Amino acid sequence: MARLSRVAPWLPFPRGLHHDPVRVLVHQDTDALRALIARDRVANVFVDSLLEQNNTAVPSFPGAVMLGFFADDGVSLAAACWVGSNVVPVEATAEHAAAFGRWMVAHWQPHASIFGPAEPTLALMDVLRGAGIEAQEIRANQPLLTISGPPRVEPNPRLAVSVSSQFSEVLVAAAAMFEEEVGYSPFLGGEANYRRRVAWLISHGHSFSDSEPDGEVIFKADLGAVTRHATQVQGVWMNPSHRGLGLGAGYMAAVVLLSQKHAPITSLYVNDYNTRARAVYDRVGFEQVGTFATVLF
Repeated sequence: MARLSRVAPWLPFPRGLHHDPVRVLVHQDTDALRALIARDRVANVFVDSLLEQNNTAVPSFPGAVMLGFFADDGVSLAAACWVGSNVVPVEATAEHAAAFGRWMVAHWQPHASIFGPAEPTLALMDVLRGAGIEAQEIRANQPLLTISGPPRVEPNPRLAVSVSSQFSEVLVAAAAMFEEEVGYSPFLGGEANYRRRVAWLISHGHSFSDSEPDGEVIFKADLGAVTRHATQVQGVWMNPSHRGLGLGAGYMAAVVLLSQKHAPITSLYVNDYNTRARAVYDRVGFEQVGTFATVLF
């Protein structure tokens, strides 16, 4: 006599077992991802900008995936995580992030960083550390700041959108900023890739700079992420020869005005120990709306 199945045919999973809540998102998940991102346009601006560029939940970058954490019904998207050269959680709790971390361990590939809201970013790293994967540096407290109105100080009128003829000088400044920030040259990860990134920022109007008559950059800043709702400022750098002269606030006020041509909200995140920069941002009118963390590998 044939043995009857111990699982009723209308049950999706055997009793006592649970579906894996994490899977790679596909094109059909795009609307659900859009709705998830819309919960916080500022914190999620990086992934939001990628979605606006590609119009799909499936990344166009080789080797990158968008993970989704699905609720018990297996249908409702509760959280997401971009996994590429960088790792960025979206609307994730520590529990969601731990699940994403376990997926990353099982599908391990090198990453440059994890960044985003502090709780899921640090929870992700806890899982990786438990698997023997160590970070070079963990910046656990990075205030997330925004400004949506006019800056409180007079903007420096010299700051302008960088143009292609400035590429070589802006590249030198960008590489200097990167090396100061993370401790090694960006060219170690592939000079061609970094040159393409700087060229892309300039060609899309996302690089702002002021230069000496000979072309040497005095100040630069980039828009690392741009959407219709918000921008995220990155790569802020002042030439060492011009530091300590009180120029930072005027330049950052000008960054705000140029950024607001793209979107109404300008955001950035800063290391908590960078008291000089935080004082400048406060003077300009930025206010804290959250806390990010960054893990560098």
